[in-house]
Amino acid sequence: MSIKERVAVIDFETNGITPGRDCRATEVGIVLLENGRIVDRFQSLMNAGVSIPPMIEQLTGISTAMLRTAPPVAKVMSEAARFVGTTPLVAHNAGFDRKFWDYELAQLGARREQDFACTLLLSRRVLRTAPDHKLGTLTRFFALPDTGRAHRALADAEMAANLLDYLAVTLQREHGLPDISHGLLCRLQKVVAAKVPAYLQGLSQGE
Repeated sequence: MSIKERVAVIDFETNGITPGRDCRATEVGIVLLENGRIVDRFQSLMNAGVSIPPMIEQLTGISTAMLRTAPPVAKVMSEAARFVGTTPLVAHNAGFDRKFWDYELAQLGARREQDFACTLLLSRRVLRTAPDHKLGTLTRFFALPDTGRAHRALADAEMAANLLDYLAVTLQREHGLPDISHGLLCRLQKVVAAKVPAYLQGLSQGE
């Protein structure tokens, strides 16, 4: 039991919150999840000519010096875009990663075609017993695998992939949904939380 179709789970580290000339992606991690298993990985630091504030360096361990020797951002993002292709996208707090993915693609003259499913929004609707819905909290609370240092892109992408699989299994086991698709998850994350039980019951009854 799991999400069967291949999805690309993405995480960015950045030097700020809103993408722009002085606020760019500094690292990207991507895992391809299929039938509940991680089947491929992509990770790289990237040099966009920006500096890392001390607070973010302390959080992530990524320094300005590390970025100076990293591959150019255009090269990394071109490779990342090829790695993902048209595979459906997933991220934890996807609004954040989506805006950096879109911004960095735009610098290449490219644009995203597929939607993002968000494990943060989904966990708020499906995993109601969690103390909060931060990625680390959910990983510990539901005893999901430890993937390494938090706030590094690949470790966080793997953590989000494990959470996505857990969400899919929970929907199948507790709500009787036989087939969990990316499209279903994208629809579910838009349902008002109070209406989720009725929505899921309707899905299980084939409505």
